[in-house]
Amino acid sequence: MANAKGKLRYFKPINPSSRGVVLVDKRKLWKGRPYGALTERIKNTGGRNNRGVITCQGKGGGSKKVYRIVDFYRKKEEVSAVVERIEYDPNRTAFIALITYEDGEKSYILAPDGLQKGQKIFSGKNSDILPGNSLDLKDIPIGTQVHNIELFPGRGGKIARSAGSFASLTGKEQDFAILRLPSGELRKVSLDCRATVGILSNLDLFNEVLGRAGRNRLRGKKQKVRGRARNPVDHHNGGRNCGKILASSNGNVVKGKKTRKRKKSSNKLIMSRRKR
Repeated sequence: MANAKGKLRYFKPINPSSRGVVLVDKRKLWKGRPYGALTERIKNTGGRNNRGVITCQGKGGGSKKVYRIVDFYRKKEEVSAVVERIEYDPNRTAFIALITYEDGEKSYILAPDGLQKGQKIFSGKNSDILPGNSLDLKDIPIGTQVHNIELFPGRGGKIARSAGSFASLTGKEQDFAILRLPSGELRKVSLDCRATVGILSNLDLFNEVLGRAGRNRLRGKKQKVRGRARNPVDHHNGGRNCGKILASSNGNVVKGKKTRKRKKSSNKLIMSRRKR
């Protein structure tokens, strides 16, 4: 039993596995299979490499799923599309929308918050500033919240693609747009890059309380023993070496070490780094 409250479902503690459970309400989403022509087989590695050796801890199991091919480019301009349905995608945190263009072509896109079935969306220079419409950054007014942003023109959206994500267009300077990213970083991006208007769907995902370990196992997440709880031969932090620098099982530093290359070409486009 569950009580719906907004976009969340609160479950009554009729047994131990439902005590304290809070889940996103998905009852309004499409309940059938995904559109077959836009799906691909996806292989679960279980955290193992080509020799069967575990190289990534905490992965394993999980329900079988297929990959939905999402259009991150939105290159089909001056043609309207109608939203057929909003779907759940097990491969990402945000919901996706199946759209049909005037010529009959179908495509999956990332669904922004507030997108409804039957709504018309557009892509291109003359599109309105409405959720789901895709435009170049030079055609989007300052102060707009956008997602699925390209880093380089024509290479597809790379920034702000997870549930509830968005970047704010804070200004324009010569040939660059200034974006405040979800991490708080201020970055320059070419005005010829494309972005989609709106905040991504499934904003309440991070208020979920799964309530039991089995839900994580179905998502392919496996239980993991802490490094400090192991023996020294099994982990870098094992035994009584609690004063050491925290590291992974192969000795790589995991907290505090900077991983960005000093001479990376895009460093000059970062105006202020993210808050630590």
